[in-house]
Amino acid sequence: MPSGNLDDRFGTAAPAGAVPADTPTAAPDAAPKFVTRRELRAAEAAAAVAAVEAVAVEAAAVEAVAVALADVTPVVVSTAAVDTGALTLSLMDFSAGGIQISAASIQDAPRRRTGSRVGAARKLRRAEVRRIHAGATTPQASRRHPASVLATMAVVGGLFAVAGLPAYALTDTQSDGAKLSSASQSVTVSDQAATVAAVRDGYEATTAEEIAAATRDDVRAGNNAKYLASGARELGDDYPWPYELGEEQGGGLSVLNYYYRQCTDFVAWRINRDAGSYKAPYKWVWSNMTPTGGNASQWKYAWEKKGWPVTNTPTVGDVAWFGSINHVAYVKQVLDNGFIVIEEYNYGKKSVYNQRTILASSVEAFLGAPVG
Repeated sequence: MPSGNLDDRFGTAAPAGAVPADTPTAAPDAAPKFVTRRELRAAEAAAAVAAVEAVAVEAAAVEAVAVALADVTPVVVSTAAVDTGALTLSLMDFSAGGIQISAASIQDAPRRRTGSRVGAARKLRRAEVRRIHAGATTPQASRRHPASVLATMAVVGGLFAVAGLPAYALTDTQSDGAKLSSASQSVTVSDQAATVAAVRDGYEATTAEEIAAATRDDVRAGNNAKYLASGARELGDDYPWPYELGEEQGGGLSVLNYYYRQCTDFVAWRINRDAGSYKAPYKWVWSNMTPTGGNASQWKYAWEKKGWPVTNTPTVGDVAWFGSINHVAYVKQVLDNGFIVIEEYNYGKKSVYNQRTILASSVEAFLGAPVG
C-alpha cells in the first residue's frame, strides 16, 4: 500500500541545514557527538524523518488524503521549484479525494515543531531523491511465483515443439515411380502345384491319456515283479490278473465287475474256474451272483435270497464267509482235526495272494457253489 506521507509520495524533504522557523537553533558546540558510524546513520535517518514530517498540511486535507489514498490519481497541473540548498526538486500539484493541493501550498505549509531535535538536518542524496520520486509516481511491479514462471516456460516450449513437428500424415511421400499397382501384386499358381499333396512326418505328440497309460504300465510291471518274487505261483495261485493296479493304486473293475486283486474278485474267479469258465464272457459275475451288493459282507444275503446252500460244514470249493470283517476266502482243503486251508487275496497284505490254515469253527458261514 502506498505511504500516507506526502513527502514520501512527492520526493520532498527538508533541505540540508534547514531548520523550522519556530524552532530555536542550537549552538554549534551543542551538536551531538557519535561514536560509531551506525549511530551516525541512525541519527541521520531520524533527522530525515523529522524533516519530512515537518512538512504537513491542514488536518482535514491530510485525513482526506489518507481515506482516498487508494484512488489517488496524480494530475500534473504545474510545478514549483524548491531550493534544497544543493538540489532543486520539482513538486507536482495533485488532486485526491476531491481536494486540490498545489505545490506552492506544500512549500509554504507551516512546519510542525518536533518534540526533540536529533542532530542537524542533512542533504538527501541524489539516489534517495530519485527513489522517493519514483515511489510516488511508479507502481511497484509484483513478483511472480517461480513455479508459475516455470509452468509458463514449459507451455510455451511445448507449443513451439508441436508446431515444429513434421506433418507426415499430410504429406504424400510416394512418388509416381514408388506407387504400387494392383497388377504387380498378382500371383500365378502353376497347375502342377495344385496336384502336390502335403507330406507330414511321423511325429505325434504324446497325449495325457498316453502318459497315464504308460504310468499304469510301469505300475503293472512293478506289481508283476513283486508277484513273481513272492512265490504265489508255486503255492498254487492261478488268479489271472495279479499284476493289475489295486484299488489303492487307482485300479478299476475286472471283467467280473469286482475290483482287481480284492478278495471278492479272487473268489469269483475260483467259482468260474470250478464251473469250467476260464475266459470272457464268464458264467458268474457280479450281476447274476451278488446283484444286491458287491461287498463281501453282502454275499451271504445274496446266497440266501437265491436259495443257494449256506452251512456251517466246510467243503472244498466253498466260500468261507467272514461277514464281521467284510471278507471272503476260498476253501482249498479240509483237514481231519477241524482245521481247514483257505486261499485269499487282500488279507493282511494289500492286494496280494495268501494262504492260511484255520479252525473251521472260526468261519461264520460256508457258502456252497452257485446253482444255475
